[in-house]
Amino acid sequence: MKRGRLFQCAASALVWQGAYARLVTVPTIPFTETGGSYDLSQLTQIIVDSRYVNAVDHQGQTLIPPTLLGFAETFQGDLKSSLGLNLDLARGGASKENTIFLTLANNTQFRDVAGRFTSEGYRLEVTDDRIVVTGASPLGAWWATRSIIQAAAAGNSSMPQGAGVDAPGWASRGVMLDAGRKFFPADFLVEMCSYLSFFKQNTFHVHLSDNLYNNVDQYSRERSLDLYAAFRLWSDDPAVAGLNRRANESYTFDELNDVQKQCAKRGVTIIPEIEAPGHALVIVQWKPEIGLDTDLSMLNISHPETLPTMKTIWKTFLPWFHSKVVHIGADEYDSSLVADYTRFVNEMETFIRQETGGRKSMRIWGTFTPKEGANVSKSISYQHWDTGADKPYYDYLQNGYSVLNSDDYLYLVGGWSGSFPPQLELSKIFQGPYGKPYSPEVLDSSDKGDNPPRNNPRVLGELAALWNDYGSNATTVLQAYYSWRNALPALADKQWGGNVTEDEYRAAFDALHQAAPGQNLDRTIPSHSDVILNYSFDSHHGEMATDKSGNGYHGTLHGCKVSDKTLRLVDGCYLETPLRSKGRDYTLSFRVKPTSKMPGALFSGPDSVFMAGNGSISNVTLITGGNPYSLNYSLPLNVWTDVSLIGKGNTTLLTVSEKGAKSTTMEFLAKIGVNGEYFAWAPIGIEAPLARIGQGFNGLMQNIVLKNGAPDK
Repeated sequence: MKRGRLFQCAASALVWQGAYARLVTVPTIPFTETGGSYDLSQLTQIIVDSRYVNAVDHQGQTLIPPTLLGFAETFQGDLKSSLGLNLDLARGGASKENTIFLTLANNTQFRDVAGRFTSEGYRLEVTDDRIVVTGASPLGAWWATRSIIQAAAAGNSSMPQGAGVDAPGWASRGVMLDAGRKFFPADFLVEMCSYLSFFKQNTFHVHLSDNLYNNVDQYSRERSLDLYAAFRLWSDDPAVAGLNRRANESYTFDELNDVQKQCAKRGVTIIPEIEAPGHALVIVQWKPEIGLDTDLSMLNISHPETLPTMKTIWKTFLPWFHSKVVHIGADEYDSSLVADYTRFVNEMETFIRQETGGRKSMRIWGTFTPKEGANVSKSISYQHWDTGADKPYYDYLQNGYSVLNSDDYLYLVGGWSGSFPPQLELSKIFQGPYGKPYSPEVLDSSDKGDNPPRNNPRVLGELAALWNDYGSNATTVLQAYYSWRNALPALADKQWGGNVTEDEYRAAFDALHQAAPGQNLDRTIPSHSDVILNYSFDSHHGEMATDKSGNGYHGTLHGCKVSDKTLRLVDGCYLETPLRSKGRDYTLSFRVKPTSKMPGALFSGPDSVFMAGNGSISNVTLITGGNPYSLNYSLPLNVWTDVSLIGKGNTTLLTVSEKGAKSTTMEFLAKIGVNGEYFAWAPIGIEAPLARIGQGFNGLMQNIVLKNGAPDK
């Protein structure tokens, strides 16, 4: 499959900047052209240097690093899915004609921005008959494979001949996702890792426990103990029985273990966070006696059971985590209790280090500074997030602490916020807070003087944070992806230390995005035309419903009958399709005639369900992530109605037209509780469910057509 034809000239050309050339991928690659090009369609094989088949990277962030052969196997699959190249995988001692050779070596140019050796560096050489990748480690070689796929996707399967040495400026690059206030299925985390990896981001910080941003102090003690709060790890260990009350919104050991392994296969490490002593309402709901009387979302550190309780939690779940760093939260605590806070943080650090035999270190959010008395251990790293809480250069770096940058300059809040946008903005990345592109050392976006030099060795990198302050129903799962989709690769370039310009990025994005392997977060469906699916029911063969779109997405009837060009849905029968979901933008049209008041599913899929009624109400309802979004409308009984479910950007619409009546368009909206004080309404983007038609719905359906795109009005 050939991609990026329109971008071929722009992307495969080398651009001179300063004294060196670079290949315009994302991140950009230092690369010196020697003349000519190499067409990857000539490749026949990937060869892994037999000396390093089982080599692993011990310097990275994960305790389960893949071998060079393991990375090569994933690369082999990606070449097929992204570029249509079906190559053999072999072991050998040297490169050969028309092969990609993966090997390892130490190179004095494998240096980060501070001049230190980094195992993530690599050398890429393209000649007239082969490609040679030399990694500082298997992880470095892996990043080179991302460069190859990107350059080939942008260059119509062709790469310029030449060579370059590439290495990241910073060790931690990626995002933080608030899964404490909103649950994200394990499959979504794996797909996000694939997306991050393609742009050489290596860190996925997952916030695993929290309560809503709901001003707990406004409520009575009884009400506070019943507010939404969640702990996302599910264990049968009696030591934590009762801590997690949401089994269906949790990760088991096996699920989280698989997520970490799947992400590690692509060079991405999951950094887990269990939040305390603030944002700890879920723990207080489990053990009310350890809550702070003035605010039950905080732990009373002076209570004799508080530290033992937290140690029990971490003792239970530390073996679940494969990262070298774990995060205990430790932000937004009572400012009058700094001494207690310091004791808590230091005791937890000692416990985690001893419990893991020194294999894991600890991280906290920036909250209290040394000058405020928070003299925590220097072995703890800070994750800076708000200059209202600290001045990171003066308070942390100059006091000997290492800092990971998550400054709220790039904060996102899903669904609604009075302060932060819902989507990452390209302007913030390319113009930055001071008129030049953003970079990980920009710890303070409001005071230019509170920033270290670019090569400060204690700046660990940057993670862009996405919070879900207002809970599960404020957004859908995939809206989190869309919050990052268009701009995150640009940020990845800056996190790595690349220098892609905004014009180059806009020209490159579509071709590169289409090539990103291991995920279908856009929920795209291959189609020969804008008509993706067409069940007209004017012909069928036995149990098969014919798709007239030309795409061959024929359905299977399970107990249903078709007659008079009509699908007859009764007694739980359904039509199964080979599809799952359709993402933005789409129009799903059909005619429907309900014959029963009983609620039932019109369409269902893994991301959503489209219901005629829900529970005790007859309102048309979309359900996603367990959250219902209902319209003030019900399908009329025993009447034919023309219906179109429309997904357009981050909005979802329903257009209906009954016989002789003018069509009406309505919008599905999320009702968001704001701080326990009032409600706000926000658009909600929901994927079209397609896996099953019917099942539970009693009635008739005709002319089911799915189109790519949404009407302008």
